[in-house]
Amino acid sequence: MKTIAVIGGGITGVTTAYALAKRGFSVTLLEKHRYAAMETSFANGGQLSASNAEVWNHWSTIVKGLKWMLKSDAPLLVNPKPSWHKLSWFAEFIGSIPNYRQNTIETARLAIAAREHLFAWAEAEGIDFDLKKKGILHIYRDKAGFEHAGLVSRLLAEGGLPRRSVTPEEMRAIEPTLAGTYYGGYFTECDSTGDIHKFTHGLAMAIERLGVRCRYGEDVQAVATDGKRATVTLGGVAGGERLEFDGLVICAGTASRALAAQLGDRVNIYPVKGYSITVNLSDEISRASAPIVSLLDDETKLVSSRLGDDRFRVAGTAEFNGYNRDIRADRIRPLVDWVNQCFPGVNTRSVVPWAGLRPMMPNMMPKVGRGSSPCVFYNTGHGHLGWTLSAITADMIGDVVAQSLGRPAPVASEQTAVA
Repeated sequence: MKTIAVIGGGITGVTTAYALAKRGFSVTLLEKHRYAAMETSFANGGQLSASNAEVWNHWSTIVKGLKWMLKSDAPLLVNPKPSWHKLSWFAEFIGSIPNYRQNTIETARLAIAAREHLFAWAEAEGIDFDLKKKGILHIYRDKAGFEHAGLVSRLLAEGGLPRRSVTPEEMRAIEPTLAGTYYGGYFTECDSTGDIHKFTHGLAMAIERLGVRCRYGEDVQAVATDGKRATVTLGGVAGGERLEFDGLVICAGTASRALAAQLGDRVNIYPVKGYSITVNLSDEISRASAPIVSLLDDETKLVSSRLGDDRFRVAGTAEFNGYNRDIRADRIRPLVDWVNQCFPGVNTRSVVPWAGLRPMMPNMMPKVGRGSSPCVFYNTGHGHLGWTLSAITADMIGDVVAQSLGRPAPVASEQTAVA
């Protein structure tokens, strides 16, 4: 039986371990935290959103970033302090603008395929993760935003995703609790929401039942390969322990870049910080005033999800500020203000703030495939769509590993590889 190490216990690492275990590999999952899903997979926006497949590689993003650079509460904030990493990332980001259309269509296709895998896995393993199949409503306050959404909808349709424009009256019918004045919206009925942490925790328990060795509290200090075998040196509890495997899959989020460099690969991931708040709906009025349908506000770049009966999650913003994980009050305040404005009946006395670092590639596409060594593989760099794309990229890398290391992969539905 071939042995595989998966580095990273977030959503991509756990789904990858599951896909590999299902293919008959002997899998070891290495995670530095005491539990799975304790960083970027802890408290995201909750959306399983094929409708949010539009990549950011567009000149309008550059213009907005420059306009907002000195505004601390802006949806997109770039620390002007230069670094080679940041400069090289933005240079590649701009270089990927010609691929905006192609990558948006491909992301939509992947998101649609991922949905079926994730739902099937949750059902097979009995995972309760506050799933709501109520669709996602994109809201627009002006004509320009609404018309751009129309152009995006055509690209999503090419990727196989149906979504329809709705009038302000139809928006109120879809989500009656939404306050404010809007030009119009777009509604994707087939999108859904859920709690990423609950799902990842549930799947982490499932992989242990499948025989995966989950080693938590083990910080990976070094990785190496001779082209035939991969070596992992641990810190943490087992400091100095050296393990050998037939293959190695890097699913380590923002740490993937440094690990890839040790293996002779360049994976130019940048940590893009996002924030969320979880509003505890502790009274009947708040529960009745919070939305059931998930929202995406394109002007403020905020998303919302109802998690169970008594929690309301709001998340968003993008901050280019290195590996800084600080939770800033001036970045949390716009999220609370948005709740107060859009859902004035929701009591915001009990709000739990959070921040996480999204691992983003410059072309906004995940890195899925082999490294320069035949026994090294990557499933990382999913950016703001890690939850949405995780199941399909795990299935894809499972096939790649199986084909590379000699295990026959099952016949899968037609998929397009991501470079």
